[in-house]
Amino acid sequence: MKFKIGIFDSGIGGFTILSALLKTRNDIEILYLADTKRVPYGNKDFDQIRAIAKEICNWFKDKNLDALLVACNTTNACALDILENNLEVPCFELINSVSEIVTKKNIGVLATPATIKSSYYKKTIESKRENVKVFQQACPEFVSEIEKTSLDLEKLNYLSELYIKPLLKKNIEEIILGCSHYPLIYNILKNNMNSNIRIIDPSVALVNKFNNSFFRTKNQCYEGILQNNIKFFVTARSEEFSKKVKYWLEINKEIRLVNLRTND
Repeated sequence: MKFKIGIFDSGIGGFTILSALLKTRNDIEILYLADTKRVPYGNKDFDQIRAIAKEICNWFKDKNLDALLVACNTTNACALDILENNLEVPCFELINSVSEIVTKKNIGVLATPATIKSSYYKKTIESKRENVKVFQQACPEFVSEIEKTSLDLEKLNYLSELYIKPLLKKNIEEIILGCSHYPLIYNILKNNMNSNIRIIDPSVALVNKFNNSFFRTKNQCYEGILQNNIKFFVTARSEEFSKKVKYWLEINKEIRLVNLRTND
């Protein structure tokens, strides 16, 4: 039996969740939706993000999903209720999942401006753990840079230093990569912070939570990426996205173009 799983993001950020999932099991069929026409979400306002979430629900509604993995932190922070109320399947999301695995007192969060403005990470973690302080840092340029077909490593290193420095002044002990794009530049981020700071990738917590809910036997565990189990859908620039799939995932697949907006 294969479970049918939906994953969505504005772009390639969901690759971190997809990779973590593919490393643990092969009894799944995945529909990966990237709203490349409107990437990045993190610089949009609250109402825009919620409107997009409704369109995403409409697209997934007739796909007979067993579960939805919310790979976009910004949508998670601003429109989780829309996803949960409009899709009659379990929604596994990043923020609540990762809030359960923080262990220190001073926590830093790197995220998009919209996620930071919502304070969802701060409210969630501080409500679940006593004597914890969460310090947030918006990273407005990261997603656009990570989405480029050819990464500008010099600029990414400059931005990493710029965004991380304010958190280091707060003596943080753990830092959450609060946008699914950020683990894609894990090594750059790691090189700009103290080695004793624990870096937390929420995608790992999300996938662990999913695996605990959808039972798998040992012979269903990962034995190699089964490309036939994955279908990619984008709202624009399918050829460019295909190159990114090959670069980041080493997968060569047809990329299907879809329309989320009913008035387009």
